[in-house]
Amino acid sequence: MPDSKIPNPLAGLLRHRLAWPVITLLLLLAVNTAFNENFLRIEWRDGHFYGSLIDILNRAAPLVLVSLGMTMVIATRGIDISVGAVVAISAAVAGWMIGGAVSGTESRFPLPMAFAGAIGVALLCGLWNGVLVARMGMQPIIATLILMVAGRGVAQLITDGQIITIYYTPYFFLGGGHFLGLPFPLFVVGTVFLLLYLAVTRTALGLFLQAIGINPSAARLAGVQASRLTLAAYVFCSVCAGLAGLLISSNVKSADGNNAGQLLELDAILAVTLGGTLLTGGRFSLVGSVLGALIIQSLTYAIYSLGVPPEINLVVKAVVVFVVMLLQSAEFRSQVLAIASRPGLPGAPS
Repeated sequence: MPDSKIPNPLAGLLRHRLAWPVITLLLLLAVNTAFNENFLRIEWRDGHFYGSLIDILNRAAPLVLVSLGMTMVIATRGIDISVGAVVAISAAVAGWMIGGAVSGTESRFPLPMAFAGAIGVALLCGLWNGVLVARMGMQPIIATLILMVAGRGVAQLITDGQIITIYYTPYFFLGGGHFLGLPFPLFVVGTVFLLLYLAVTRTALGLFLQAIGINPSAARLAGVQASRLTLAAYVFCSVCAGLAGLLISSNVKSADGNNAGQLLELDAILAVTLGGTLLTGGRFSLVGSVLGALIIQSLTYAIYSLGVPPEINLVVKAVVVFVVMLLQSAEFRSQVLAIASRPGLPGAPS
């Protein structure tokens, strides 16, 4: 009889915070493969890669960006439900600065200035949220709700309530171009992720964020600049949302102040929680947030490829997310094991 004290490698792997997100993503990829035999096929055409996996990665890029920013905010015990509105505002600013009634070779302002204007407005949105939360002491959900509601109005004012169609061809490369055979948005996301990952793992930033999330008062007493870091987290989150707005508007070649980024904040929060970040603050995982965004995009792809009626696809998504969150809960798993080990149940010890 083997020694019960010998650790079970499989049990150790399942206890890892990224185990269930990875398992969920692999299961979704398996489901897609089962119903689409060409799902894993990647081919080279017209100078770049094509395939369902490439498409999932490309379409998940804006959500990954917003999820990374949301991770920083949630790590400080906050929440930002205004990111969808910031996406719309940044896209509207870029669309207005480029101009809708120009040819494919003309722009109202130089392209770098349009990028800077869109990101600058997003930064101001984050500064507004950060000041309300970190300086004024307002509850994060209330502070960001203000911008969530007003931001749509701001975006529609910028666009005069119309969808701005963008004709400037160089702008399309940001969200629809390719580099080294891969969609360019993947390099944008990769750069942001790498810089953020190095910041939280190679400096004291990660420890400071955890300290703020676990106990803000103790962090302040320990000399951590909690207010400044919290403000910076909201600014970074809005900048990520602004960059996502540029990717989206560049890809669809338009700026829609009413619908751009709609409900993106909910998907971002789901992605972050699916990746193992605690909504109570403290513990966070950048890799987990990326996995969570890929899970949501893979699930969306599966829903559409399986022909699920549009009116119930949100219900299917909610059910899958609910099951995954239950599996990630240590309390739920312990209760299931306790019930299964009761005497008299099939397979239970006598």
